[in-house]
Parts: sequence; C-alpha cells; structure tokens
Amino acid sequence: MLKLGVLASGRGSNFQSIIDSIKTGYLPASVEVLITDNPDAYAIERAKNNNIPYLIMQPKEYSSRDEYYRKIAEELKSRSVELVILAGFMRVVKKPLIDAYPMRIMNIHPALLPSFPGLHGQAQAVQYGVKISGCTVHFVDEGVDTGPVIIQAAVPVYHDDTEETLSERILKQEHRIFPYAIKLFAEGRLEVQGRIVHIKDSDREDSLIINPPLE
Repeated sequence: MLKLGVLASGRGSNFQSIIDSIKTGYLPASVEVLITDNPDAYAIERAKNNNIPYLIMQPKEYSSRDEYYRKIAEELKSRSVELVILAGFMRVVKKPLIDAYPMRIMNIHPALLPSFPGLHGQAQAVQYGVKISGCTVHFVDEGVDTGPVIIQAAVPVYHDDTEETLSERILKQEHRIFPYAIKLFAEGRLEVQGRIVHIKDSDREDSLIINPPLE
C-alpha cells in the first residue's frame, strides 16, 4: 500500500479523484496527510469528510522558503509518506522538499508540457489558437513545470472555447490520468532515465487525435 502525502491550495478536485480511486480499489494507496497553504481551501473539507489528517502550513510562519519546505518534508517523513502529490498546490516547490523526495513528487498541469508552463495554461492555449491542448502529469524538479513527463491526455480546442470551457474539459481528463500515474508508481512500473519516463509493460496503440478532423 503506497503512502501518499497531498499538497493542495484550492478546491482539491484532483485530491477527490485520488480519494475516490482509493475507495474503489483502483488505486492501491492511502492518503496519510493533506498539507495546505490556504486555511480556506475546500480541500480541507474533503480531508475532513474522508477522515484524512490535515495541516495548514503557511510560508509566512517560517523564516524562509527553504525552512518552509524543510518543515513540510519533515511532516511527510514523520508519516512515512512515499510519494508526494501536488493537487493544485499553487507554489513552486523548493530544493529542501525536492531533495527529500527526488523523483517522488508528482504534479499535474493543465497543458501539454513543455507548452504553456506556469499559470493559466488553458488561457494561453486559447490565446495561441492551438487545436489540441490537454494535461500532463510529471515528476517535479527545481524548474517550473520542467520535470520528466509521465503521462499526458489530449483535448481538442474549439474556435469558440474560452479559458473556462477548455478548463472544464481538461479537468475531466486530469481526474483520469492523475490516479493512473500514481497507480503506475505504486506498481513499480515507472523508470526515470534522464528526462524520459519509461513505463514498463505499457500497451501501444496506433491511434490518432486530429483536430479539426480530416475530411
């Protein structure tokens, strides 16, 4: 049983998708703690509703950002957390936490990395007029959304899309691929070689996503 620690700043819908995947038996894991930097985050309610311990840890309470992430790492280690999940954690993770969990921190980003890193990836996709966007689960390194890619899901972008409508479609795929990426880790099927994440025993399909479709 893989022990997870979840960091979240907002509503925590990806946190909920992980909880649901555990409840159904799809994901062989347990959430040992939720850590949030936002005392008003709805993710706290999700933790309460599922009897998951939670901590509110805000950077302003610590002498430096490094100290903040060092304390987070200590809290996670004290609970024997094996994999750290960033489920809408709206801060750039710093070196003390990354060093404590090398290639054991996963993040989900609402764009097909390396395109549109940082904030508002959905808005950037609409503004640039791309025809396909999506979401990416990746391991976290010291850059902003620059870590090795684990899995991606593609979503078509339509001419009348707004940031909100595209975000809604992408979010549905986030809820599918994040638990799957964690499941692959739990099963020992992820192997990182440099920038490349190899998935052991993965199926290959010659399927295409083309938007707009060929006539």
